[in-house]
Amino acid sequence: MTNQSPAAGSAAPQAAHTLRRNLKSRHIQMIALGGAIGTGLFYGSSESIGLAGPSVLLTYLIGGVVIFLVVRALGEMSVDEPVSGAFSHYANKNWSARAGFVSGWNYWFNYIAVSMVELAVVGSFVNYWLPGIPGWVSAAFFLLLITGVNLVGVRLFGEFEFWLALIKVAAVIGMIVLGAIVVAIGINNSTDLPDPSFAHLWDQGGFFPLGLSGMLFALVVVMFSFGGTELVGITAGEAEEPERTIPRAINQVILRILIFYIGALAVIMAVVPWDRLDGQTSPFVQIFDRIGIAGAGHILNLVVLTAVISVYNSGLYANGRMLYSLAQQGNAPRYLRTVSQAGVPVAGILTSSAVTVIAVFVVFLWPDFAFQYLMSVALIAAIINWSMIMITQLKFRKRIGPEGVAALKFTLPFPRVTPWAVLAFFVLMVVLMSFHDGYRTAVIVGPIWLAVLLIAYQLKRRPGSAAGSDEVAADPAAQTAAPPGSTDAP
Repeated sequence: MTNQSPAAGSAAPQAAHTLRRNLKSRHIQMIALGGAIGTGLFYGSSESIGLAGPSVLLTYLIGGVVIFLVVRALGEMSVDEPVSGAFSHYANKNWSARAGFVSGWNYWFNYIAVSMVELAVVGSFVNYWLPGIPGWVSAAFFLLLITGVNLVGVRLFGEFEFWLALIKVAAVIGMIVLGAIVVAIGINNSTDLPDPSFAHLWDQGGFFPLGLSGMLFALVVVMFSFGGTELVGITAGEAEEPERTIPRAINQVILRILIFYIGALAVIMAVVPWDRLDGQTSPFVQIFDRIGIAGAGHILNLVVLTAVISVYNSGLYANGRMLYSLAQQGNAPRYLRTVSQAGVPVAGILTSSAVTVIAVFVVFLWPDFAFQYLMSVALIAAIINWSMIMITQLKFRKRIGPEGVAALKFTLPFPRVTPWAVLAFFVLMVVLMSFHDGYRTAVIVGPIWLAVLLIAYQLKRRPGSAAGSDEVAADPAAQTAAPPGSTDAP
């Protein structure tokens, strides 16, 4: 039984409007860049440094190369067919309807869980300045603000995210420059720390002070810092000139991320030796304190608050588009196809916001349960998502054949070997997670979560219906974004 377009055999009307290509190259680059620079760098870097010491720099390099290859695989398909559904659409088209269902809903829930935590903690940063405001008030304010921004139009979202990401980038660059000045001049306002020097990268027990095992365990923490780079694939359906902007964003963003992460951590460990970082405060605060800048806590609080808002902004954008794509595939309720006159998938955005409200209440009522189990799903979901991108890329090339491969304008390096090497790397990640106390739960929850998705797909199917077929789905043409200013139906 062959699969049909989701609208086949139905008299239901299609959406009156479609998405618009209003995202400029600078928007896309900052969206991808900002997605990977967040609390994982500003706070989580203490954990990775504590696990590996200076060899964490090599860990970030390895992890960055792997993520670059994942995003290149996604970019190969995105440039060939730029749609907002990205990996879910490609899995549905090149693999099966079941794969499209699992990929899309896995990614959607991943960002619901991430959004849930970001909104739950945003109050703590607001309370740094305004201690009398309840946490739920802060969460409600930012949820309404970001939802409103996303509902107005994709260009406003792009501008909003551009400036949020720019603040984070400026903070990292400023820290690198200030740290380099401290090392060059030899500023030392501390009586219990040695003078700043890049020699601290190897004179405090060597470059591998905790051995190769320490570096490997840090790899688990590091990989999750790169979550969000795949957002560049989601933006393809609304990008101006995707054949030009997507390759440029992918190639430049990964390089910049590596420079920011490796450069920032190298400077941090040169100013404050890795074994003197206390792990209780952000390494960025310790750098500012070492320099003697007053108000370091205020500066970092502003940057991290910006990072939290940025993550939720990007997450809501991605989730709205993912639900729209799933609906086009027949893998989600038909009402989620609704697009406003401004080219916004309003049903997907409002649905995602509503579910996030429920999730935030869960966090406030049962914080230990929520963080331990729901975030475990979010962590393993990232690996599931990246793995499915690589498998889909293999199936994509098989479907288009040698002639289609030869016509590709943006390709994955070493395509015969790369997907298998990346998949083997993710298997290693799961093995390492099983030995890590903080991530062992994710290894247990992961198969259960996949089983839940597969059961949900089976329950969703109706014998004889188009959506019930497990064969490769036809093109949902309605996903293609219209040119800027167009409101014609696809």
